[in-house]
Amino acid sequence: MGAGGTREARTTYREAMREALREALRSDDRVFLMGEDVGRYGGCFGVSLGLLEEFGPERVRDTPLSESAFVGAGIGAALAGMRPIVEIMTVNFSLLALDQILNNAATLLHMSGGQLPVPIVIRMTTGAGRQLAAQHSHSLEGWYAHIPGIRVLAPATLEDARHMLAPALADPDPVLIFEHGSLYNASGELPPPTAPVDLDHAAIRRSGTDISLITYGGSLPKALAAADELAAEGSSAEVIDLRTLRPLDDAAITASVARTHRAVVVDEAWRTGSLAAEVSARIAEESFYDLDAPVERVCSAEVPVPYARRLEEAALPQVADIVAAAHRAVD
Repeated sequence: MGAGGTREARTTYREAMREALREALRSDDRVFLMGEDVGRYGGCFGVSLGLLEEFGPERVRDTPLSESAFVGAGIGAALAGMRPIVEIMTVNFSLLALDQILNNAATLLHMSGGQLPVPIVIRMTTGAGRQLAAQHSHSLEGWYAHIPGIRVLAPATLEDARHMLAPALADPDPVLIFEHGSLYNASGELPPPTAPVDLDHAAIRRSGTDISLITYGGSLPKALAAADELAAEGSSAEVIDLRTLRPLDDAAITASVARTHRAVVVDEAWRTGSLAAEVSARIAEESFYDLDAPVERVCSAEVPVPYARRLEEAALPQVADIVAAAHRAVD
């Protein structure tokens, strides 16, 4: 039971996303979902299962295998006053629509002098760890966080999976939502919402005093597990979930570093030019005199993600890597 006797519902990340889509379709006739296999198949990862039967083919639209075409159609629909939710199966396929996202969705409001907002939401699966090999295991959300004119979200919890979509649809700018594939089966109790999800601020998932573990998306469970191991050893780790990758919540990052004086940034993307590099640079710029040790980064190995399970695990950030980085900073 939650506070005041309110019952918490047990669900999965996948089901939470589906309920968010269902709520959006029910509450606003301008909202529709489009993408490859989102209708009859129920979505490549099962997120939209059953929505076609509930809302019909006008609201849940299967598209041809052409990311540039259907993302462009979504941008056009947004310009015409609709509220499209465009699903791209996985982040690697989004590269085929990068021209539409970068040169159209992100720029039209600026190039039109504020006359042409593009209120589109683009969802996609990101991340590795599921033996999908090099072409389907990318973590490219940091690339998109580089682009002005869009908002980039990375829901890592059941609450954010369920409640980030509504404010994203209300945003007049394009919003990209990155759903880590390893999270879809994650389950737990989903408490009733107490307030709208704040898309502008990071979240403290665990308070601590000795070191800050700063991460997002699919790496959050690993950071929390590392914090448990560190606690068993006597070190108190604070875990920061960035949640919104553009714009970054600088204030939350600097406040955490001011409390702990040490930081480990965990990012499943490659280290070179990564979001971890940006966060580390901002800590150096804004919190240099609060640091008692250099900022540590835990990222994926600079190789195409292997298919073989043991090689894939070795290439990705793991709990032991986070704990080792924390030891280097604290010891």
